[in-house]
Amino acid sequence: MLEISNLTVCYDKAMIINDISLRVNEGELVSLVGPNGAGKSTTLRAITGLVTWQKSIHRGSSDDIKLQGTVEFMGKRIERTPAHQIAAMGLIHCPERRRPFREMSVLENLKAGAYLLKSKKEIEDNLRQVYELFPRLKERSHQVSGTLSGGEQQMLAIGRALMSNPKLLCIDEPSTGLAPIMRSEVFRKIKRIKEMGITVLLVEQEVSTVFTMTDRNYVLSSGKIIAEGKGEELLKDEVLRKTYLGL
Repeated sequence: MLEISNLTVCYDKAMIINDISLRVNEGELVSLVGPNGAGKSTTLRAITGLVTWQKSIHRGSSDDIKLQGTVEFMGKRIERTPAHQIAAMGLIHCPERRRPFREMSVLENLKAGAYLLKSKKEIEDNLRQVYELFPRLKERSHQVSGTLSGGEQQMLAIGRALMSNPKLLCIDEPSTGLAPIMRSEVFRKIKRIKEMGITVLLVEQEVSTVFTMTDRNYVLSSGKIIAEGKGEELLKDEVLRKTYLGL
């Protein structure tokens, strides 16, 4: 479903992502894990069109951002496709730190996530599905989203992304700042989303939980993918555990 080949991202003269390649097959839950500053969020932003692409990287250029490589989604090259068109194709980005429209209600936030949909019935069906997955959002449907707890805002962010009928949902650091109980609840919901037939690419640092629920994993460090495999395979590597996974 998603194929990334030789992706390189530079901000000014700093190389953030260094020639990485990864794939996500239809129906999979795949994680991209690694320490802070590894380049995980930058990778998602490059995939979903939130940074500008250039034809090539010129070493020593003073331009802000340069990217190189290819991104293919559902058999189509998208690396120079505008972000709103990528979203319309079903590749949806659920951002780090939730980012709700804080002065709008929960319901208004969810409906904003369905802005690409034309059918009123489809919007209502999606809303019903989101409320079934996150009953707390239904309870707080008329509450101003800025007053929600961190965990509730994360549920809202995922629910808002689901309103757009994602084929592939990219979720960035959903456990950030959450209490352990709420973190576990959010991970359970992400596993349920995969069971609903939605393909998921999950960026996370909480590997001990993530590795128990994913099909495959990529470990990113200093802009490079240093390991790939199933969770149980990666955890057998003592150097990887201690040096890159913090376990």
